[in-house]
Amino acid sequence: MALSTDLYINLRKDILQGRLQQGEKLTEQKICDEYGISRTPVREAFRQLEMEGFIETIPNRGAFVRGFSSQDVQDMYELRKAYEILAIKWAIDRITDEEFDKLEEAFEFMEFYTQKKDAEKMLNINMSFHEMIYKASHNQILYNILSSYQFYIKHSKGRCGYTADYLEEVLDEHRAIFEAFKKKDVEAGIKAASRHLDNAKFRANSSNSLKAEHAKQS
Repeated sequence: MALSTDLYINLRKDILQGRLQQGEKLTEQKICDEYGISRTPVREAFRQLEMEGFIETIPNRGAFVRGFSSQDVQDMYELRKAYEILAIKWAIDRITDEEFDKLEEAFEFMEFYTQKKDAEKMLNINMSFHEMIYKASHNQILYNILSSYQFYIKHSKGRCGYTADYLEEVLDEHRAIFEAFKKKDVEAGIKAASRHLDNAKFRANSSNSLKAEHAKQS
């Protein structure tokens, strides 16, 4: 099971990042040879990928990558927003003192790395901050859904990495979310989360537009 799970994660990343292209055929034997494993974990990984819509198995032809279109990525941001607003609402009501302390510590690290202009560490702490909110909702189904969307967006080839220009803006958005938790203000939390997630989608679109423009010029 561990082999099939690891393979599933690796193949999922390859599809999200575009290393495996839409329409590309996945051959069991080729993957067995590449990873040095038997066909059983490969077939199990294929089943998991097909359940999530990453690949499609066509009878008598084999498994093919379905891939993720730009529209799929945009839809992921919208779905994440809908679920995350629910997580914020529940988490503000349900967060424990210990969980709040960890959230506060994560926010303080965000402040620190923003001052240092360390975009990569800021991105990692940002993801931890959101993960803590998912856990504080105390709903395992919601946590699993949002963790999946985080993974998709993190590893998508269209994702937006932070630059120093965005750090203060992103910190301010998280400060508003954290203050809502501090005051136990659900409405303020929903408003702050909506603003942050809309801006995250905008930053991703802007980043992708710049990448496309640079590609044309090169």
